[in-house]
Amino acid sequence: MYKFPGDVSNNNAPISETLLNKLRRDILTGGFKPGQKLTEQDLCHRYQVSRTPVREALRQLETDGIVENILNRGAFVIGMSDRDYEDMFELRKIYEIQAVKWAIERITDEEMDKLEETFEFMEFYTLRNDIEKMLTINTGFHQVIYEASHNRTLQTLLSSYQNLVKYKGADSMYDDDYLQNVLKEHRAIFKAFVDKDVKAGAQAMEIHMNRTKERRCGTV
Repeated sequence: MYKFPGDVSNNNAPISETLLNKLRRDILTGGFKPGQKLTEQDLCHRYQVSRTPVREALRQLETDGIVENILNRGAFVIGMSDRDYEDMFELRKIYEIQAVKWAIERITDEEMDKLEETFEFMEFYTLRNDIEKMLTINTGFHQVIYEASHNRTLQTLLSSYQNLVKYKGADSMYDDDYLQNVLKEHRAIFKAFVDKDVKAGAQAMEIHMNRTKERRCGTV
């Protein structure tokens, strides 16, 4: 069965990756507050891991910009403000549009098969009204596009943005049309790939990103 990227529940992931995902989630969902100090000893005890993966996770979170390491004082939580999220959604939109343009031009047959398979799973879980599964598959759909852009810098950047915005608004109440609307937006993007229409793909992605920001941040 096709394995979707971005699923933090992956039991086969390395300890360092699993810890990073958990720690990032706990920071972005309020488990740790801005300004709170993160000590290796406390994190080792909390997540039942050794110091090595904790140090690796803290280094990556500092690169993400949500943890700050202050010389002779230690690591402290920065987190993400509402403005940070709004700015990041705007930046992500720019790069997502570029990614879809390049991906339509550069996608291989194998990548196209993967994109089609992912979209079919989106249809299936929309029919089942499974929001949690759809959120995971949504991540996978975009990851296929990033890979198909064949630009490693763009892929790394957008994957980082996804990790930082994935929890924003994720605990909100979804209206009855949520899954149908999300599927409709992705159908337009997928159709652009089928038609090899770069302009339509860019327009569909812009619409999707604007609506995603509205759903998550309540603004466009």
